[in-house]
Amino acid sequence: MIKPTQILLDRLAITASALCALHCIAAPLLLVIFPSLLALPVGDHFYHILMVWFVIPTSSIAVLLGCTRHKDTAVLVLAFFGITGLAISAIYGHDLLGEIGEKLATLTATFLLIAAHWRNYSLCRNDSCDHAKSEKC
Repeated sequence: MIKPTQILLDRLAITASALCALHCIAAPLLLVIFPSLLALPVGDHFYHILMVWFVIPTSSIAVLLGCTRHKDTAVLVLAFFGITGLAISAIYGHDLLGEIGEKLATLTATFLLIAAHWRNYSLCRNDSCDHAKSEKC
């Protein structure tokens, strides 16, 4: 039977990764439209670090729970590069790659992580994984 914890963590990780991507895309547009948002005490770097502290444990646990069942190494590889890319982008991205490079690296890592979780979630729902068929989306 599929573990509710793994399902929840995969869904949380997909949502967090999607929010991260949305932030990268929408934040510059919102700042142009609403320049007063620059007065907020929360900086872009703070947001990235906060997301990394949330995404790394959530993603790691969800992927490991799923991979113990389906043994798919593609999930591990995608998750590893996604998590590593997010962490490097959050910590060193602006200094190493500049603002645009940091956003592109973050988006790439985010999409890798979303792909890993989507694959993990799908494999755990697959009949070949011996999980319950009755679980509804």
